[in-house]
Amino acid sequence: MPSRYNPVRGLLLSVGGLLSRAGLVERDRIARATDLAWPRIVTGLARMSKSTADVAMVGLALGQVAIAGVGFAAPFWGLAFALGGGVGGGTIGMVSQRFGADAREELGLTVTTSAAVVVAVTLPLTAAFWYAPGTLIGLVGSGADAVAYGEQYLRTLAVGVPFAALNLVGSRTLVGADDAYSPMILRGGGAVVNVVLNAVLIFGLGMGVVGAAVGTVIANVLVTAALAVGLVRGGLPGLDFPVRIPLSRPFVDASLARDLASVASPLVGSNLARTGAQFPRLFIVGLFGPTVVSAYVVALRVRALLDTPNWGLSLASSSLVGQALGENDESDATRWAQTVFRLGVGVYVAVALGLAPFSRQISRLFVEDAAGLGLVTTFVAVACLTVVFRGVDGGATGPLRASGDTRWPFYSQLAGMYLFALPIAYAGVSVPAIGVSALYASMLAETAVPAAVTYHRFRSGAWRAVSRSYRPDAALDD
Repeated sequence: MPSRYNPVRGLLLSVGGLLSRAGLVERDRIARATDLAWPRIVTGLARMSKSTADVAMVGLALGQVAIAGVGFAAPFWGLAFALGGGVGGGTIGMVSQRFGADAREELGLTVTTSAAVVVAVTLPLTAAFWYAPGTLIGLVGSGADAVAYGEQYLRTLAVGVPFAALNLVGSRTLVGADDAYSPMILRGGGAVVNVVLNAVLIFGLGMGVVGAAVGTVIANVLVTAALAVGLVRGGLPGLDFPVRIPLSRPFVDASLARDLASVASPLVGSNLARTGAQFPRLFIVGLFGPTVVSAYVVALRVRALLDTPNWGLSLASSSLVGQALGENDESDATRWAQTVFRLGVGVYVAVALGLAPFSRQISRLFVEDAAGLGLVTTFVAVACLTVVFRGVDGGATGPLRASGDTRWPFYSQLAGMYLFALPIAYAGVSVPAIGVSALYASMLAETAVPAAVTYHRFRSGAWRAVSRSYRPDAALDD
C-alpha cells in the first residue's frame, strides 16, 4: 500500500509523534495505524465534502428552503448507510479475524454472505422511497416548498440505496484485510465524479435537487461495480486487492449469517438509533422555521465532514485489534486498541481547536444573507466542539466492533439520542425562554453521552472475553 506523504497522513504522524514523546503510545504502532487509517480518512473527506458541496450547490442555486428540503430527505437516505454500515461493521470484524488466522476460504464466504444480507435488508427501503416519498417527507417536514424539494430528492435517491450499502460492505472487507488504499481510490474517485456530475446537473442543466440526487446514484453504482469486479478478480488495473472472492457455490453460509447477524444487529441498531432520532428531531427543529432548519442541516454536514477521522481510525482499530484477536493475542489487541484510541482523541482535539475559530468563514460557504449568517455560524461552532466526543466514541467503538461486543455502542446511542438529545431539543419548543439554545445543548448531549458509555465499556476490558465466541475455528484450534 502506498505510504506517500499527504496532509492527512502528516497530521496523524504529527499528533502521534507528540503522544509518543509523552510516553502514551509506541511510535511503530502509530506508523502502522496511520498507514491503514489515512486512506480511509481521505475517502471520508472526499465523500463528506461531496455531501457538503451538494448542500452548498443546492443552497446557492435554489436558496435556504431547498437546503431544508434536502435536509428533510437526508435521514431517509441515511438509513441505507445505517443498514450498510452496520452489516459492514460486522463484516470487518469477521474478515479481520479470518485474515489474521489465514482462513481464506471462510473469509470469502463471509463477504458473499454479507453482500446477500445487505441487499435483502435494503431493497424494502428502495421500494418505500420510490413509491411513497411524499408521505415519508411529510412525516418530518414542514413548509410546502421544502417538502416538495425533499420528495423529489428522495424518490430519485431510491435507486441508489442498495448500491450505497454494498459499497460499505466492499470497502470494509478490504480494510479488514489491511487494505485501506484501494477503497480510498475507488470511493474517493466516486465522490469526485459525484461533485462534477452535480455541478453539471444542478447549474448546467438546471435540474436542481433532482440533479443532486442523480449524481449521487450514478456515482454509487460506478463504485459498487468497481468493488465487485476487483474482489472477484483480486484487483483492478493499478490496484491489488488482498482478498479474492471465488465465484463458486455456495455464496451464503447459514452459520456465518447467524454470526454476522449476532455481531451486526447491535451495530445496525446503533446506526438506526442515531439516524432514526433525526426524524423526530427534524420535526422539532422544523417548528423553529426553515431558517433554523437550514442552519441545523449545515451544522450536521460540517460535523460529518469533521468526523471523517473516524472513517479511518475507528476502522483501523477494528482491523488491527481483530487481527490480533484472530491470532489469540489479547495483550497485543489491547495495545492496538489503546494506541488508536489515544491517537484519535488527539487528532479530534487538534481539528476542533483548529477550525472552531473559523466558523463564520465556513458558514459563508452556505449562506449569503447577513440575517442567516449569525445563526449558521453559531451552529457550526457548536458542531466543531461536539465533534471531539465523536472521536472518543469512535475510538472506543473500534475494539468493541472487532471483538463482536457490539451491544454497548447500541445502548449508548439509545441513551444519548432518546433519553437526552430529543427531550432537550423539545425543551426549546415548550419553554420559549430557552429557544434555539436547546438545540445547541441537544447536539452536545447527542455526542457526549454515547462517548461516556462506550468509553466505560472499552475501559472495562470485557470485550476481550466476548471476542472468544467469534474467533475463527482455524485460530481456536492452534
